[in-house]
Amino acid sequence: MTEAFPLSTWVYVLVKDPGADEQLVGQHDPENDISFIPAFRNKEAGMQGIIHMVKEKGHKYEVQAVMLEELLKDASKGNFFVFVLDDEGVIEKKFAPDGRSL
Repeated sequence: MTEAFPLSTWVYVLVKDPGADEQLVGQHDPENDISFIPAFRNKEAGMQGIIHMVKEKGHKYEVQAVMLEELLKDASKGNFFVFVLDDEGVIEKKFAPDGRSL
């Protein structure tokens, strides 16, 4: 988790109902009572990661690129952490809901 993540880094997230009513897909860790948005370093990792995410039936989902800075702003509105994950789902970097690097 020591690798630098500039705010200008592009990451990949899962989006529910892409288009007019799209929403970032967050997850909840009940063991630690933490809500977070999983973000991936590349699209391929994001495509692999969505298989393991909790999703609602009846909705469309799409992996989209977003600049880390924008993701952190959106996450803070819902008090979500952001966890940047690698291809195997291991957390590479954590950001608090206020955007601080942890």
